[in-house]
Amino acid sequence: MNEVLLRNLTPSVLAILVRRGADFAAAEDAVQDALVEAVRVWPADPPRDPKGWLVTVAWRRFLDTVRADAARRRREDLVNEEPAPGPAPAADDTLRLYFLCAHPSLTPSSAVALTLRAVGGLTTRQIARAYLVPEATMAQRISRAKRTVSGLRFDQPGDVATVLRVLYLVFNEGYSGDVDLAAEAIRLTRQLAAVIDHPEVAGLLALMLLHHARRAARTAPDGGLVPLAEQDRGRWDTASIAEGVGILQAALARDRLGEFQAQAAIAALHADAPTAEETDWVQIVEWYDELAHLTDSPIVRLNRAVAVGEADGPRAGLAALAALDASLPRHTAVAAYLHERDGDLATAARLYAEAAQKAPNLAERDHLTRQAARLNARR
Repeated sequence: MNEVLLRNLTPSVLAILVRRGADFAAAEDAVQDALVEAVRVWPADPPRDPKGWLVTVAWRRFLDTVRADAARRRREDLVNEEPAPGPAPAADDTLRLYFLCAHPSLTPSSAVALTLRAVGGLTTRQIARAYLVPEATMAQRISRAKRTVSGLRFDQPGDVATVLRVLYLVFNEGYSGDVDLAAEAIRLTRQLAAVIDHPEVAGLLALMLLHHARRAARTAPDGGLVPLAEQDRGRWDTASIAEGVGILQAALARDRLGEFQAQAAIAALHADAPTAEETDWVQIVEWYDELAHLTDSPIVRLNRAVAVGEADGPRAGLAALAALDASLPRHTAVAAYLHERDGDLATAARLYAEAAQKAPNLAERDHLTRQAARLNARR
């Protein structure tokens, strides 16, 4: 059974059911039933047209549910519209489904969460981590979103900003290595850039390309994390960097700055430096100032503290860090790094060990543990 094939077909099948009149919650349940049936049937009798098979079975499941629900008798007229067996349309409906999930009846945060769960394939735990909230809170948010859109017709697709937020979070999950979705997020953002002339769409595409260009250098052969300053820049994808910088420059020339363009500008400055020591940290701090003005995000201010520490010295970075909530994710790791830069190895080692206990994934925990061990060995 090809689980990857099933996962890749799911968004298109779901989009087809929604387009044919199924409400989102019922369509999602029908598609899940069809996937279960595929797991049961396909190993012994694989279909010639997997997508068409899933569409037909899911549609029949949806119609069965409609007939069984007396309150929805009006949907019985859809029986005559059941799609005939045969090849399904070859068009990629995934991007359309992102817009449908960003429905105006949902708050932006709920729309993002629902889309990540229904289309992006992320787990509730992964979405909760992206939003910095407990898993139970995110589960309730997704359930409420499903109830809100249940029974609605998706003839008012959501706005670009919500879709961009979704694509960025999907990219970050793929880039982290937990789920291989980074390339898919880039592909969808390219599609969006081809049909929408919007500087923030271009900014997001540039940001993704610039980050993705460094992916091969981010991990050591043993799977350990390699910090940006220690990465082998010869392994960076120069073609992706050049493309990302070109897209970014064209977007910035339109003088409609947004948060993704500002983030891409920071990534471009890192990519432009031949060595870590030649990084233009002064400009990076200036871009973080712009980004903080646009977003007022505590995570942006945390990253800015690191940049200030590089541009103006570790004590300036620690002063900027002191103004932030110590419970922020990676706050302790940043404090450890700045104390090490300031020569306080004992405090840095203790903070690295504390940060390791709070790390969101195994790779980061191992990296921070090694940092603590390295400093303890020097004392």
